Amino acid sequence: MERSLELCNMTRVQEFVLLGLSTRPDIRDVLFAVFLTFYLLTLLENTLIIYLICSRSELHKPMYFFLGNLSCLEMCYVSVTMPSLLMGLWTGPCHVPFTACMTQLFLFISLICTECTLLASMAYDRYVAICRPLHYPLFMRPQVCLGLAMTSWLGGLLVSVVKTACIASLSYCGPNVLNHFFCDVSPLLNLSCTHVALTELVDFISAIVILWGSLLVAIASYVAIGRAVLHMPSATARYKAFSTCASHLVVVGIFYSATLFIYARPSRIEAMDFNKVLSVIYTVVTPTCNPVIYCLRNKEVQAAFQRTLHWS
Repeated sequence: MERSLELCNMTRVQEFVLLGLSTRPDIRDVLFAVFLTFYLLTLLENTLIIYLICSRSELHKPMYFFLGNLSCLEMCYVSVTMPSLLMGLWTGPCHVPFTACMTQLFLFISLICTECTLLASMAYDRYVAICRPLHYPLFMRPQVCLGLAMTSWLGGLLVSVVKTACIASLSYCGPNVLNHFFCDVSPLLNLSCTHVALTELVDFISAIVILWGSLLVAIASYVAIGRAVLHMPSATARYKAFSTCASHLVVVGIFYSATLFIYARPSRIEAMDFNKVLSVIYTVVTPTCNPVIYCLRNKEVQAAFQRTLHWS
């Protein structure tokens, strides 16, 4: 009887309060201008890349097919997290309904899992192009490319359904303040008033499978590429391949370092301020840098852009 009364008195949280990136009014305006610039720049870069890939026939290749998917994903990715970040900087702590918070969490998990597998697919594409050039038309034919892309998107959705369902099924009895700028896994687990061991285990296993699995594929691909490049007879070809792979590895390294530290740990993270800084890296910095490193430095893309400007 007492247990029943106790359960009845547990009021389920109807909304969460996001504290935002910073609660200091003296720097919020500056941060708002900085992150709004990042957001608009990311949208502009990726829109340009998608337009070029769709409109220029010389870019209708497997590599650019994956880059177009990545650009589309980055636009969705930043549009899930940046509005709440900007709102927090503009108005201060903001109230988010429970359903909206779970929706944001679902979209975020889906997109971050998709990005992991998509980066691995792109690394595999470069491995085949450099290490198996004669088999490239067979191994990376349109059906294979489409299958890899669909697997990335659908796999992210599937993982997100499982993880979001586990987190949404927890009881949140108060407090309802999230020390973050969007609804993320660790802050929500910290607020749960029920046992979260099973949810943490599901979260940890899925992170290991998706993050570590895709990272191992990417590392294996780039190691094989490095060995193949070392055996190239031309110094110019070696320099070109190494410069391209090095820039890709920087992006992959930054993205995976931050995400693995936050999500591939078997317990909740208590240092939420540090968590927010790391979250800025993979939700703001890498989406802004990816188009420049993967596409806009590419000579084929630059040539296609110049021809587009000339014809217009």
